[in-house]
Amino acid sequence: MPKSAAAPVKAAAKPQIKPQAKRQQLAALTPSGDSLLQVRFRAGSSALTRGDEDLLKTMADKVAATEARLQLKAYAEGSGNDTSKARRLSLSRALAVRSFLIENGLRSTRIDVRALGIARDGGAPDRVDILLLQR
Repeated sequence: MPKSAAAPVKAAAKPQIKPQAKRQQLAALTPSGDSLLQVRFRAGSSALTRGDEDLLKTMADKVAATEARLQLKAYAEGSGNDTSKARRLSLSRALAVRSFLIENGLRSTRIDVRALGIARDGGAPDRVDILLLQR
């Protein structure tokens, strides 16, 4: 059988890497994982005050211009005997903040909720911490 002549193989061209254009900064937010805002609540309440709503609206406008996600860490005062009650109240607070943010333009898929119940970090017991998470 005759051997067929194979065409010579050319070396592949080296890919050129182009630097990406710098993206224009649309909002100034704290670095990833830092607390962006803290919402304090009255004992036993999950109602947002008008002042809280104003701060949340301003924050929502800034975050909406980014691709960042938010994590809501909610706490409630309680004792060792009523951890379930504290967890339910903290969830109610987190959902109140989440609902307000959604009503003001943030997609629900960008907001994570953690109802932690009794605060064990030494911080204020009745609060929701809003953390900025980069994708």
